[in-house]
Amino acid sequence: MAAAVASGSFSAGLRAMFFMVTPNESSFREVEEVPQYVQQATPFFVGLMLLELVVGALMTGSHVVTLSDGLTSISAGMISRLPLLVMRGCELSAYIYVWDHFRLLELPWDSAWTWWLTFLGVDFCYYWVHRFAHEVAILWAAHQVHHSSEYYNLTTALRQSLTQQFTSWIFYLPMALAVPPSIFAVHIQLNLLYQFWIHTELIRDLGPLEWVFNTPKHHRVHHGRNLYCIDKNYGGILIIWDRLFGTFAAESDKVIYGLVFPIKTFEILYVQLHYYVYLWKKSRPYKTVSDKVSTFIKGPSWKPGKPRLGDHVDNPKVTGNEVPHDPNWSLSFQVYVAVHFLLVLWTYHELFESKMVLSQLTILGMTSYVLLTLTSLGFIIEQRPLSAFLETVRCVIMVTLLQCNYLRSPIPSLSVPTEAFVSLSLLYWALQSFSQLVSIKKKDD
Repeated sequence: MAAAVASGSFSAGLRAMFFMVTPNESSFREVEEVPQYVQQATPFFVGLMLLELVVGALMTGSHVVTLSDGLTSISAGMISRLPLLVMRGCELSAYIYVWDHFRLLELPWDSAWTWWLTFLGVDFCYYWVHRFAHEVAILWAAHQVHHSSEYYNLTTALRQSLTQQFTSWIFYLPMALAVPPSIFAVHIQLNLLYQFWIHTELIRDLGPLEWVFNTPKHHRVHHGRNLYCIDKNYGGILIIWDRLFGTFAAESDKVIYGLVFPIKTFEILYVQLHYYVYLWKKSRPYKTVSDKVSTFIKGPSWKPGKPRLGDHVDNPKVTGNEVPHDPNWSLSFQVYVAVHFLLVLWTYHELFESKMVLSQLTILGMTSYVLLTLTSLGFIIEQRPLSAFLETVRCVIMVTLLQCNYLRSPIPSLSVPTEAFVSLSLLYWALQSFSQLVSIKKKDD
């Protein structure tokens, strides 16, 4: 059925971003036939982000995204997909297992009724995935990554959690009792893609569509740390679930984005994992096992004596004059970080393209290199004292990988200039490290 339309066409790819595909062109008998909609959407992600940048500058006269925050968001998205190098997605793997062993009936894969029922089912389940991710502290530890940006733009949509995928699959399993995995595999991707374009401030109001669909206006509220915004508007594609279950809030006061207690850092592993450490430290002073466990399974703001979801009495007051964290760093460092980020992005792309022919050891090594690079670039953005030493080590590794042909220039004709640039980077940071060591020695003397 789906063969009638080329799944990789520009038109189909663009329409998939807005859930404008038909059952006829997106119904498949086998899971293996389902296109990698999310992976194929990369050019549209890039194109729409660039469009937002241009339109935003024309409309507001300022940048809608900063380099430091935008790169951190994209880095989080990259890290969130790294497990897919060695395993199939948890959601689909668990779903197929339940389907194979426990299904009660088998809805026809080529029926439009099955397609639309799956659309509603996936979106309904996503609402509860999302709501639990806000109302259960250990789940919030994963989801807070997505809320950690103090900006709201299309790069924010890519700021995804490494760990959330290891728990979200549970909520979709009831559908596996009847809905074929191939149809589920389509909708779990389309649901995610739809939520990309709603992360923007440039689209203000969509009129009557606001009653039914999740829109930029509704999702801005969800990302706010204003009191009226907290734990509201969980919907994926449809906003009707929030209206039905009492979690809807309309946009009113100026939305201030980010976490209630902003983390003010661009160090990517800290962004991903800091809340787990916080929960552990929070639970340690409590005397009873019940209170210790409650720290992880009740609301993020819960404390002994408070209701299950806690309250917001300890939240910093939002004035509307908050200024997002935006460190002042030189243009030369911004260019340096941008160039090295593009190089590691190419390495990341190549890693996914060739993962089937690489050994597990090579994949592990290259994954470690990607993580090291993203961490080191975050240190440079924040101008941390250890940034010179870490970047020196990273450049040594990068030079070695280039010499051993594990890394390639995105443009073959620029291979020599790329190697020269990396070698000069190593020389610069080695001199910076040496200078810091001399300064430390002088202070000790």
